[in-house]
Amino acid sequence: MAAIRVHGTPYSTAVARVLTTLYEKELEFEFVAIDMKAGEHKKEPFLSINPFGQIPGFEDGDLKLFESRAITKYIAQEYADKGTQFKCGDSKTAAIIGVWTEVEAHQFDPVASKLTWELAFKPRYGLATDTAIVEENEAKLAKVLDVYESRLAQSKYLGCGCITLADLHHLPNIHYLLGTQAKKLFDSRPHVSAWVDAITARPAWSKVLALQKQQG
Repeated sequence: MAAIRVHGTPYSTAVARVLTTLYEKELEFEFVAIDMKAGEHKKEPFLSINPFGQIPGFEDGDLKLFESRAITKYIAQEYADKGTQFKCGDSKTAAIIGVWTEVEAHQFDPVASKLTWELAFKPRYGLATDTAIVEENEAKLAKVLDVYESRLAQSKYLGCGCITLADLHHLPNIHYLLGTQAKKLFDSRPHVSAWVDAITARPAWSKVLALQKQQG
């Protein structure tokens, strides 16, 4: 049995974030499907991993973690010598990477997640999309992506010249939004568009999409 176990559903943006990082690091792991409809995430044994009852749950031997970004950071540090390195330059560059990792969490994700729910997930569940929420958050996302366009005109990736967690953390929401009307917000900014093409083309992301199909 693999020492690393990921609990959740691969369709979750948070779970997909962790899976991408594991695939980038070329690590063996066991995926444990959690039946959200049956409420397995709100019961034991899952609550022993994440007492808040939210996916993903993560185990590496006797270590239990939750919160996707904390998990990806652990994977990157603990398995620094494996697979993709996720770093470049000196401590100042590391600080810049840290800034853009925070930008994803606090500027991009809150807006993108609302759009992903309204435009990608609600239609799947037969729920009505709230056009007012979409309009409001498309305008907000446009402003965030204007900042990204400026940054990506100076750097191939957000943190530095090579891919880092600051880029990877965006992948799940971007993937869903590219299948909706929000795609235009990425396509209309050439540097953002080139960056999106680069990160979505990564083999690790293809493996996440394959796992989603496999899990049905």
